[in-house]
Amino acid sequence: MDALTRILDLANVQGALDVRCYLAGGFSVEHDASFDGEAPFHLVLAGTAFMDLPGLPTVTMSPGDLIVLPRGTPHRVHDGGPRSAAVPVQVDRDAALHIKRNTLGPADLDLLCGRFTFAPDAARLVFDALPAVLHVKVSEAHGSAALDAVVAMFRDEVNRLEPGALAVVTSLTRALLVFALRACMRDGQLPPSLLSLMAEPRLGRAVLAMLREPEREWTVELLAREAAMSRATFARHFEARGNVAPHEVLTLLRMHLAGDLLRRGDLTAGAVADRVGYRSESAFGKAFVRTMGVTPARYRRDHLHAPPPEAT
Repeated sequence: MDALTRILDLANVQGALDVRCYLAGGFSVEHDASFDGEAPFHLVLAGTAFMDLPGLPTVTMSPGDLIVLPRGTPHRVHDGGPRSAAVPVQVDRDAALHIKRNTLGPADLDLLCGRFTFAPDAARLVFDALPAVLHVKVSEAHGSAALDAVVAMFRDEVNRLEPGALAVVTSLTRALLVFALRACMRDGQLPPSLLSLMAEPRLGRAVLAMLREPEREWTVELLAREAAMSRATFARHFEARGNVAPHEVLTLLRMHLAGDLLRRGDLTAGAVADRVGYRSESAFGKAFVRTMGVTPARYRRDHLHAPPPEAT
């Protein structure tokens, strides 16, 4: 398993498709701020629109565009005209996929709206490093053929809504997030972060080594060897890319790996501590509280039977 896939698993990232919008003429749809642990997204299947966000430039939405809001920022999707000209939107909740529409005729905008859910304590693994608006243009992105194929599958599944269609679409949403993250990592516009470390192949190998063997007594020398770099070069590049020391990343990954084990509920706290490289359960508990904000026991209680995300 590669580092990004493992990080997404640790962050418990899942996709949920909530509604399909058919909008024509004057339209204006308000979206409130999302809850902690949710990042809404919009995928434009056809037509154009505009998105307004507080204190940010207006986003132009075109066919094939994927817009993700990692901070859950409130926003408005509209046709560019005055709000007073907007036609009221009705919601059809009887279909397998909820439909919002303001017309029974041809639509000027065909839009899929959903959200990525993730463990709130895991935001810093992925979402904190992303811009307030992650805008991926399918037609311009590297690997656009793959993105086009995913969008085509989305369109086909939501149009036909055959048995299991929503399960397929839910799986495809995570694929869309991976494509968006790849584009962000490839463009080199990320601030120093864990994602930025994984974007550099040699440093990414060191991160993957920590994920694979968290119980190992990693030193800078050993991690530099994984990255095929000298100790000094590795330390310099790691801190420049991550704005953090290697041992701090190791602790962060160990605690989230521990959280993953605690969520499964079949190991004692002492056994979890041993799995992630702590010989002292007390030292593990203190490190866990510093990183995750709660004790291992409380974390287990809060997450053991957490309900899956539901469409809104």
